[in-house]
Amino acid sequence: MIPQRTLIENPGKIRQKNEKTILDSAEIEFAKYGYEGATIKSIAERAGLPKANIHYYFKSKLDLYAAVLNDILDMWNAAFDGIDIHSNPAHALEHYIRAKVEYSRTHGRASRIFACEMISGAPYLRRYLQNEFHYWVSEKAQVIHHWIRQGLIAPIHPMHLFMMIWGATQYLADAQVQVESLLRKPELAGQDYEAFASDLVTVILKGCGLQSYRKTACLTATESSLEFA
Repeated sequence: MIPQRTLIENPGKIRQKNEKTILDSAEIEFAKYGYEGATIKSIAERAGLPKANIHYYFKSKLDLYAAVLNDILDMWNAAFDGIDIHSNPAHALEHYIRAKVEYSRTHGRASRIFACEMISGAPYLRRYLQNEFHYWVSEKAQVIHHWIRQGLIAPIHPMHLFMMIWGATQYLADAQVQVESLLRKPELAGQDYEAFASDLVTVILKGCGLQSYRKTACLTATESSLEFA
């Protein structure tokens, strides 16, 4: 389990603003230099705050790193937290896929920090992955097993399904430069993420023997994404 952020209680807008500024600055530093390369000093300079202010909200660099990782993990998990055996499989999976694509658009740096942590062998996340995360995924896998037993979706290994969704959705953030090169875009726009989400929903749901609950798709964006010349 990664250390939980240790914040000194100081209610109010100033505290919220400072914490957000610190976390945003920490994301940039961790994404550029990794955990070892980033320093509290560089994060404070980027945030435009005294170094002492960083320690006021986060007791150490590890505590701050944990906060950045916790934020992205909380968001990713929240998108599937409310799903249970009574949920509509097509609705649930489509919502999850679209939410994960949106997180790649809005929190790309955090996703890349997570990717670097995994590539490095998860030195700070290993216990979390083996415990809390494993239990969370196992619980959700039981939901998918139930859908399969009820004949609601095609037989598929739940872990494989999760891995396919994670790999595809997080790729947009983790390999953003490559994606922009493939699509010949100087920068990805909202419609690019929407087009990708729609295509991924189609592929995943069809593979599960399901159909999208959305009656209309973003055809213009999808068609434009197929123009390679």
